[in-house]
Amino acid sequence: MIVVNAIVKSSQEAINAMQSAIAAMETASRAEEGCLDYTFSIELSDPTVIRITEKWDNLESLQAHFNTPHMAEFQAAMGANPPESMDAHFYEVEEIHPF
Repeated sequence: MIVVNAIVKSSQEAINAMQSAIAAMETASRAEEGCLDYTFSIELSDPTVIRITEKWDNLESLQAHFNTPHMAEFQAAMGANPPESMDAHFYEVEEIHPF
């Protein structure tokens, strides 16, 4: 499984302007083959921070995701509302069940 964790620092105004683009990105991404989860979250302690969590069956599915029309649309929306910073990390993991 591939896990993506990203932290986006932005302004509340930019986040508000991006809400429909974020919702569309979540919905379209979750419908993609190989997508197990795709979620944007706003930190309760700092509403200018967005956390993005993605889970993919494999690297090929994630790579295909980068070439979708909804990714291009989301990137255009993000370009119109640029974040202060973005930090993304990609992990290959194995799910465990400790309990």
